[in-house]
Amino acid sequence: MPKQVLITPAALEEPWGQQIYGRAKSLGLPVHELKQNRIVGLRGEDERETYRKAKSTLAVVTAPPSALKLQPIPPSADWQFHLAEGCPAHCQYCYLAGSLQGPPVTRAFANLPTILHNLPNYKQEDKITSFEASCYTDPLGIEHLTGSLAETIRFFGEQKGMHLRWVSKFDQVDGLLDIEHNGNTQPRISINAEFIARRMEAGTASIEARLAAIRKLALPKVQGGGGYKVGLVIAPIMPLPDWEEQYTDLLDKLEQALDFPCEVTFELISHRFTPGSKSLLQEWYPNTQVDFDESNRSMKFNKFGGKKYVYPAVTMHMLRSFFESELKRRFPEAPILYWT
Repeated sequence: MPKQVLITPAALEEPWGQQIYGRAKSLGLPVHELKQNRIVGLRGEDERETYRKAKSTLAVVTAPPSALKLQPIPPSADWQFHLAEGCPAHCQYCYLAGSLQGPPVTRAFANLPTILHNLPNYKQEDKITSFEASCYTDPLGIEHLTGSLAETIRFFGEQKGMHLRWVSKFDQVDGLLDIEHNGNTQPRISINAEFIARRMEAGTASIEARLAAIRKLALPKVQGGGGYKVGLVIAPIMPLPDWEEQYTDLLDKLEQALDFPCEVTFELISHRFTPGSKSLLQEWYPNTQVDFDESNRSMKFNKFGGKKYVYPAVTMHMLRSFFESELKRRFPEAPILYWT
């Protein structure tokens, strides 16, 4: 729950913005109607104070016109679009650190119908076109405040040739189970070793709760579930001192949670960071246990010339071999969509 909700004049003009406003009021949250369409007043004396103020705020705004010009997002999907920007969780390795401008406030978009009705413009006629909704936010983490994820699933359920994907570290999925998704949505849950989940993913659901959520989503509707084809994102994978034992325990629990026939996919992402994200994350979390030692890493460059630090090839091969063999043994029919 945020400590405050800020809503811009433009967001209040949107029917969906009014719906979010009503949800926040019904939850007893302090809602402040701004006089301008800019979010100000969240800067603190240092980055940590700015972080605290911003992370406890939900801002309801309208997505700018640039948000309607979709960008490709391989290997996750053909295109990315955004229901919000920013995340309420406190992950010490946060992939968003430094990639969004300004304080890390969560901005929920009030012009949802405009965002959704723009998507068919990107549909490819010769194939099913996939759309990723969780590049810049965790949509389930703010669903009780926005209702936007359920509305998006309903929208995709009425489309042909369009596929929705989203991922979360939260577990409140009950409101998504009865939606007529018509197989056009794949929810994924992000999981990790217990040490990482407990020490580095503050503010998120426990691993047990996340596994219970993926079970609910995958169970057939006749058994009270959502009847979704589901996915697991194991990320960020880290070679902890006892990594093999910890990840074996995680996969044992997952195997127990999905002990019935279901369609499931896996995405495997090793930990990486940029110099900018490292600097910002260490300001936000000065006592972090994330290993940011660049001497243990290999440097890579992206297509824009930016650099990131990844594990050396030997470490990558060791981790990848473990997960591929273990997942193949436990879930022989489940594809691993990618390793990165």
